[in-house]
Amino acid sequence: MTLIKSISGIRGTIGGKPGDALTPVDMVKFAAAYGTWIRARSGKSKPVVVIGRDARISGEMVHELITGTLKGLGIDIVNLGLSTTPTVEMAVVFHAADGGIIITASHNPKEWNALKLLNERGEFISAKDGEDVLAIAEAEAFVFAEVTKLGKVVEDTNALKQHIDAIVKLDLVDVNAIKAKNFRVAFDAVNSSGGIAVPLLLQALGVDLVFPLYDEPNGEFPHNPEPLPENLRDLSKEVVKQKANVGFAVDPDVDRLAIVCEDGEMFGEEYTLVAVADYILNSGAASVKSLNTVSNLSSTRALRDVTEKAGGKYFASAVGEVNVVEMMKANQCVIGGEGNGGIILPELHYGRDALVGIALFLTALAKSGKTCSVLRQQFPDYCISKNKIELTREINVDAILRGIHDKYKKEQVNTIDGVKVDFEREWVHLRKSNTEPIIRIYAESASMTTADNLANKIITDIKEMIKEMQQ
Repeated sequence: MTLIKSISGIRGTIGGKPGDALTPVDMVKFAAAYGTWIRARSGKSKPVVVIGRDARISGEMVHELITGTLKGLGIDIVNLGLSTTPTVEMAVVFHAADGGIIITASHNPKEWNALKLLNERGEFISAKDGEDVLAIAEAEAFVFAEVTKLGKVVEDTNALKQHIDAIVKLDLVDVNAIKAKNFRVAFDAVNSSGGIAVPLLLQALGVDLVFPLYDEPNGEFPHNPEPLPENLRDLSKEVVKQKANVGFAVDPDVDRLAIVCEDGEMFGEEYTLVAVADYILNSGAASVKSLNTVSNLSSTRALRDVTEKAGGKYFASAVGEVNVVEMMKANQCVIGGEGNGGIILPELHYGRDALVGIALFLTALAKSGKTCSVLRQQFPDYCISKNKIELTREINVDAILRGIHDKYKKEQVNTIDGVKVDFEREWVHLRKSNTEPIIRIYAESASMTTADNLANKIITDIKEMIKEMQQ
């Protein structure tokens, strides 16, 4: 059983004892803290919060608990029901609401669930705001409303359509170019909300030849829901079988996008953002008023390369969507995101959005006149080795990070987020995950063998440090 409380929300496995897992008691306590924070922040007697969820099995139960708790605080609810993370983010703005909650554990397996918390701009709450919510929860500093002042619920069945309409209207999205190509598109929605959202988007983009895989939103994930190559073998086979031009995979809450080429090979989740950014930077569109970009420290150098080639400036942020967004705003960036397939287009909204990623990629593919695999070949070729070490209570993560820093202090070391060591031709980044009890170790080089060797060297260093700690 696992329960992770962080500045970005609360996440854990369903079942178990309060305080040790994501139980109804923990959900209510945390929702009450967030609702109390919303009331104070808005200064309103009847604040409004938008709620949506992905299709995981526990979603309905969690939704009912959260809705009831917020109603009990005198907060009105806009209920989107089954939805996507970016749709909820945009709906907060559509409704001029005071905040939003997305009930999703994103890429985690089906036994997990979580609450993602939004502010009145439909963006993830800041680190400081997250600390305030945690403090309220710890102190149980909430007061519930009298019976005549309970909140009410209204249903919104139009939010996804509004979201898709806004995507189609972007000048960077060329529906006519997409239609003219008569693309054959396969997709894997891992039996979650993407099974609803992706077909509607493709229809709006004029894609008629669609081959769905795992599109029933019942929460029964047919494979690990993280859109990594080892989890997309079925989609790869489907793309080849259906002679599709491209295959798309989204995670359960549809904020991450992975792409499969027409030959069944992976485009690479790191290159989702790179391809879309390259198209935007060279589009000449009127809305592109800056050529600056952002990705996090664990993302490929390829984004830096295509940005500088286009005449822009690249910035690296700490890992986490809120950190990427803050740096994008500070540097007036035209696009940003993360190497996990997360694309953030500020012209639409400041949140990772797989749906706008699909629309932009199809436009780029249509205008390039190339196959998906040939398009991939035009970008700088880096390989990232992604690894992790499971944490136990005995492991002192801070001591490990200090140890790696000291061992490689003669290299270029960045400590904004964990420890990143830049060598002449490669880099390695290790940090404690915000969403799982693990240390992530990412390494990038021009070859996968070199990247793997570098990552394994760091993993060996860490294991030796752990062994010394335990002696």
